[in-house]
Amino acid sequence: MTDLNTFIRAIPDFPKPGILFRDITPLLLAPEAFRAAVDQMAAPLAGSPPDVFAAIESRGFLFASALAYKLGRGLAIIRKPGKLPYKTRTASYSLEYGKDRIEIHEDAIKPGQTVVLVDDLLATGGTMEAAGRLVAELGGRVTEYLFAIELADLNGRRKLTAAPVRCLLSY
Repeated sequence: MTDLNTFIRAIPDFPKPGILFRDITPLLLAPEAFRAAVDQMAAPLAGSPPDVFAAIESRGFLFASALAYKLGRGLAIIRKPGKLPYKTRTASYSLEYGKDRIEIHEDAIKPGQTVVLVDDLLATGGTMEAAGRLVAELGGRVTEYLFAIELADLNGRRKLTAAPVRCLLSY
């Protein structure tokens, strides 16, 4: 089995002093590691995959698109405001110093569809919690929050109460 931890690079003081950034690019560059990560993410879902995977811009797209392809499901994308060309729904969330917003096409999730929300990293959970609200607003049901990496000390999973949280790696 591939030890995915060996493919995560720790970069101190990025993007600002005091932050230890967990860089997934070495994992993406190593075909065996990326394949192992996607396979590990997909395995528990294989028997009963969601109707749709939904991913948050931009690194979440990398994992969710591979999962959607592997399991034969659709992919809904969640982006920053002004990036989607069709009618959207918007959710706001809090940041350390301020607020931000994310958007999804209003027809991306159909009422009653099951959705696995995917991102590369779980930190404080605010963005993913807002994504879950968007899915619910469109009539979908989040069945799992799925991440490649969790920064456990930030306790982001406490905000994600609508469904189980699963992470491949925890730091």
